[in-house]
Amino acid sequence: MSSHENVKIVAFVGLAGSGKSVAVEHLTSKGIPKSYFGGVIYKAMDEAGIEVTWESQKTFREEIRKKEGNDFVVKRIIKEVRDLIAAGQHQIVLDGLYTWSEYKILKHEFPGEMTVVAVVTPKHLRYQRMATRAERPMTAQEIDERDWAEIENLEKGGPIAIADYFVHNDKDLDWLHKQLDEALRHAKFLD
Repeated sequence: MSSHENVKIVAFVGLAGSGKSVAVEHLTSKGIPKSYFGGVIYKAMDEAGIEVTWESQKTFREEIRKKEGNDFVVKRIIKEVRDLIAAGQHQIVLDGLYTWSEYKILKHEFPGEMTVVAVVTPKHLRYQRMATRAERPMTAQEIDERDWAEIENLEKGGPIAIADYFVHNDKDLDWLHKQLDEALRHAKFLD
């Protein structure tokens, strides 16, 4: 556990299709670096020679956590964050915090430095967005199965429920960005 003066970390949480990536892009476009939880999984899958599909990703994510421990991803994220801090970064975005265990570990590692923002979207809009996205589109049934698997097997509901701020991604991008900026100014992440 360590405390770094003036370091602010924001972690986005939410179910598939809620708009977490769009929220992350809003901050990275301002030059704020990110540490991507999914990237840890993709890199490990690539190293194992496994093609990335929705099913292989789900299976791999669950199996690697059983084999390496629930803290498999977060240990690598902590190292990335520490490296960014050592390089002089004072603002960092965490993209894809999933589990209750990860949440607790990060709160312990970076006490008082992490703000969690849940991006929430009505299910019918998530269905629409996921059906039409370019990378790995999903059907409504696949989204429901993913939601259940992530909530039951990855404890994803906890970090969403206990988030410091909730932004509603149910209108246009300007609306989302306005809410994000308001929440992050309140959290003293943005000026």
